[in-house]
Amino acid sequence: MLRVRFTVEDLARVRCAPRPSPVPELHAALLMLGAPHEGLLFGRWRSRVARALPAAAAPLADLVPGGSAPVFLDVRGGSREEGLAEIRAAAPELVRSELARVYAGRGPAPAWIRALHAGEAEGWRTLAAAQRAAYGAVLAPVWGRVQDLHRAEFARHAVALAEGGLGAALAALAPGSVFEGGVWTWPAGAGAAVREVRLGGRGLVLAPTFHWRGGPLVQDRPGRPVVVAYPAGPGLPPVPEEDAGGPEEPLAGVLGPTRAALLRALPAPRTTTELARALGVSAATVSAHTAALRAAGLLATARTGRSVHHSRTATAELLLR
Repeated sequence: MLRVRFTVEDLARVRCAPRPSPVPELHAALLMLGAPHEGLLFGRWRSRVARALPAAAAPLADLVPGGSAPVFLDVRGGSREEGLAEIRAAAPELVRSELARVYAGRGPAPAWIRALHAGEAEGWRTLAAAQRAAYGAVLAPVWGRVQDLHRAEFARHAVALAEGGLGAALAALAPGSVFEGGVWTWPAGAGAAVREVRLGGRGLVLAPTFHWRGGPLVQDRPGRPVVVAYPAGPGLPPVPEEDAGGPEEPLAGVLGPTRAALLRALPAPRTTTELARALGVSAATVSAHTAALRAAGLLATARTGRSVHHSRTATAELLLR
């Protein structure tokens, strides 16, 4: 369970990240790659990413020997290079203490980790090369899709904030989460530890992530706004366009060509009017097909202001793949 405690000042310092950050999104994807659950939904994605990862990315596993990453990796950055530069700028004492923490009781660390602990240039070069190799294999092929999903999530959150206020917008980010009395509480499974985060006037940044499907990922660094990354998007990690397509006839033969095309026209949520324009049919035709797809569990529909937005469900994503 996570409890985020707000002060009055923090209520005016809540913002949604205006664009995705490559380094934390990469870290979320690598976390998902190592997560043991949901093989049905994520098995194919894991297999593809594992095959694509080059040997140069292998040192990243050495940073999480027990599943807990060092805090100096908690950065944002508007680009990959900015994020890597933030990691490189970490205070030497923080790097040493965090590496000592994650390796406590785990035997000798690899040579490059020891070099990193000592602040040697070779250790930093190994880390930077591993990050770039992992980014190229995991995130670069889908970065355009991540940006599209982020824009859609940013707009959805802005509408939720305008219509329902901050409390309702925060509670809508996760099923079962509640904002009461200045405390935002995320639910957790039975027996899970309770984590308390006090903003203390630093503010909060909400960062949707499209690769991680677990609980919130929190960046809580002294003197900085707290960042909460929450799972967003259709429920499955993005895949490259060439993997998402493929022959359309088999699916069209089951759903019909218009419904198959409608699902393929939803890499990000769209309104009925936008779908009608994309498919070259009337809005009434789109409404009839979306109703059928929604009844079959392939489509989700949400009202934002005066518009109705349609998006694919996780089941639809599986069918398209």
